[in-house]
Formats: sequence, structure tokens, C-alpha cells
Amino acid sequence: MADINREIQELLVDYAGALRDGCIPSFLKSLTREEGQAIASSGDFWDASEIVRILNSTAFAEKAVTADVGLFMSRVNANIVSRKKKARGASQTRQHRNSIRKTNTRSSNKTQATE
Repeated sequence: MADINREIQELLVDYAGALRDGCIPSFLKSLTREEGQAIASSGDFWDASEIVRILNSTAFAEKAVTADVGLFMSRVNANIVSRKKKARGASQTRQHRNSIRKTNTRSSNKTQATE
């Protein structure tokens, strides 16, 4: 369990660990009200946290993975094509139904006329 009312230096160490591990929300949830107020009012913490962010991004820059935008775009394009096909199929189905109705109406009119 985390210490209650940690000092700024301890909070900075915990913040650096959370930043490195990618669990900032857990770090923020672990703060007590007093710790949050101490962080908010401490210029030293903000200066040191900025240095930690820079060091962290430099240390892990080689391991950082950038998203493949091409894959994203191909998926978006596939979804667009799929929606167009569905819309076209729905309109063709409506046209087909209307032509069947017209044919049925004509044949029922012929049947009534012959009777």
C-alpha cells in the first residue's frame, strides 16, 4: 500500500515510475487530497515532472511504436465500400419489389378484366 501524505520527492519518484509503466491514472487515483494539493501548489514538482517526461521520452524513443496509418485508411476505405454496396443492394431490392408489385397488379387487372 502506498504511503499516506508522501513528500514531493516521493511523489515525483512514484510519478516517474507510473509514467514509465504507463499507469498515470493509477498514480492519480492513489493521491490523497493533501498530496494533490501539494502537487498543484508545488512549482518544484512541475519542473521536475517536465524533466522526467523529457528523460522518459528520450530513453524510450527507440521503443516507441507509431501507428500504421495505411492500415487504418484501408479499413476505413473497406467500410465505405461495404456501406455503398449495402445501400446499392437495398435500392435494387426495393426496385425489384416494386417491379414484382407492378407485375402482380397488371396480372390481377387482366384476370379481373377476363372475368
